[in-house]
Amino acid sequence: MSINVKKRVIGVDIDVTETTVAVVDLRGEIIAKSSFPTTDYPNVNNFGEALSQEIIRLAEQNGGYETIRSVGVSSHSGNYMTGCIENAGNLPWKGVIPLSAMLRDRIGLAVAVGNDLHAAALGEYAFGSAHGMQNFVVVSLGRVGMGCFIFSNGQPYLGTDGFAGELGHCCMVENGRHCNCGRYGCLEEYVSERGIIQTAREVIAERSEPSLLRDLPELTPMAVGACCDQGDTLAIETYRRTGQMLGLGLAFCATIMNPEAIILTGSLTSTSRWLIPSAQESFEEHVFHNIRNRVKLVISNFDIRERNVLGASVMAWDEKEYSLFKE
Repeated sequence: MSINVKKRVIGVDIDVTETTVAVVDLRGEIIAKSSFPTTDYPNVNNFGEALSQEIIRLAEQNGGYETIRSVGVSSHSGNYMTGCIENAGNLPWKGVIPLSAMLRDRIGLAVAVGNDLHAAALGEYAFGSAHGMQNFVVVSLGRVGMGCFIFSNGQPYLGTDGFAGELGHCCMVENGRHCNCGRYGCLEEYVSERGIIQTAREVIAERSEPSLLRDLPELTPMAVGACCDQGDTLAIETYRRTGQMLGLGLAFCATIMNPEAIILTGSLTSTSRWLIPSAQESFEEHVFHNIRNRVKLVISNFDIRERNVLGASVMAWDEKEYSLFKE
């Protein structure tokens, strides 16, 4: 009796604007990749159909559907324990979406679904900055918010219901800025893109000296950073405050978890030369003294889309094999 060992999986990354699909082999090599606009499908059933068709098409054109073992999906608000996208605030579909079951019924293969930070952590662990580490934290700083995922003793830490690691929604300022989650003072309202912009506005309003910030046609993190490069004191103060808050939040996380490293990723890492010095100073000031100067703050150099589909492929390999077509 011959046994057909399947040597490829599909990794999927569902981002706010674009969904990426990749065929990945046992060594983590991306054999083929394609993408389509997430925003073209405001109806989740239509999205599920489009994604299923793209998975099948890409597999058939690159070795055949019979070579695919399983599928892993990275998504905002994906819950690995339920296989659902649960109440995603920045995707067009509301409520609880049973995406794993939807795809499995359409494509006849096992499907794992996890959140984007879960995939990012798996990608960093298997192929990136966390390779060889057993205890680390991945923190994403981006346009829409702040995410966090924890690796403990070489395993993802999900918590009881799959929602562990919501560092961005830890309250840092009593009666502070209103957060998208409905509460006030959450960390992500101070260290995300919108947090940096709000801090810049507050600094401009508080102080009267001339500043390049006052003449910017649009306040963005990069524009504020460019003003830092020109020695603008208000821009420098904006990033000092942002870094101070980020370092404080990361210190809380490190004090509880005692990781080898905290790996920073996301679109705002492009601002790291302005952000990290004050964040590092605040971090060392507030972290528990026995681990001071022992936890590394690392900027990921992994392409985010590539890392997330590779991380999703790791989820796929970990999923128990299932197939409607298995002999």
